[in-house]
Amino acid sequence: MSEHKEEYTAAVSKMKGYITAHLQEPITASALAKAAGYSQFHAARIFKAETGLSAFAYIRRERLLASARALRRENVKVLDVALDFVFDSHEGFTRAFANGFGIAPKKYSQAKADGWIVPTLYLDRRKTKTEESEMARETAVIFTQILERPARKLILKRSKNAEDYFAYVAEFGCGKNNMSEPWDVLCDIKEALYEPVGLWLPENMRPANTGVYAHGVEVAENYSGTIPVGFDLIELPPCKMLVFQGQPYSDEQFAEAVGDAMAHIEKFSPEVYGYRYAPELAPKMQFSPQGWRGYIELRPIVKAQ
Repeated sequence: MSEHKEEYTAAVSKMKGYITAHLQEPITASALAKAAGYSQFHAARIFKAETGLSAFAYIRRERLLASARALRRENVKVLDVALDFVFDSHEGFTRAFANGFGIAPKKYSQAKADGWIVPTLYLDRRKTKTEESEMARETAVIFTQILERPARKLILKRSKNAEDYFAYVAEFGCGKNNMSEPWDVLCDIKEALYEPVGLWLPENMRPANTGVYAHGVEVAENYSGTIPVGFDLIELPPCKMLVFQGQPYSDEQFAEAVGDAMAHIEKFSPEVYGYRYAPELAPKMQFSPQGWRGYIELRPIVKAQ
């Protein structure tokens, strides 16, 4: 494909231009292919090669970014924004927005101007050249937001001795969602408040002879549904969670991007901002890494004395 690099780059630029111009309308694969001047198969192939994203993922990301800007307007309704950017329902938009930015659209729209900031680097997600990667790591940006979590419960599957994700999957096996088999079970819990997460459990939440790492999902405080066989249910008190969100990355940058984000998070000192970590209140949580939204991690905090 290298011999046609300039031609393909121009075609992808045309597709991006089409997407921008029709962001508030349905966009079909055939329309994108026509804009590029290629077949649907070839257009999809070169788009992924140039951007690191499928056209569908790119369109979803751009709509979420545009919707975030729209939500900053005064007196705007979340449903109106959802429909403006071709989301089928209020619920679907809320779920997609929260998964992407770690905050519900209504809360985002009500936040002060100096609150949650949508990472501007989403807007120019070009591949990093090899010679630039060291500089990118040194200047990596981690976006933060403090969220209030109510009293709730946590359904989790403990490990015997896992300390990280890889050891956990080695113990339980890989599931159909390319995570762990317990993860698949957690995905089927309809009453879940949020998406499943990886967990690093504090000592006060770990029975003897169990591992540090687990997979779980949060449910309401009054949850009375079925607990899957072999899973535990524990209570979590209300607390603040500090959310860290790294920069977007392409599939081939996965290991490097996630590792860099985790390393930078470890260096973060909440005391500078008047807080301290409070592991006794909740586990450290890790969202399923997805390149389009970056690595996301949550840690419980309280005001420093």
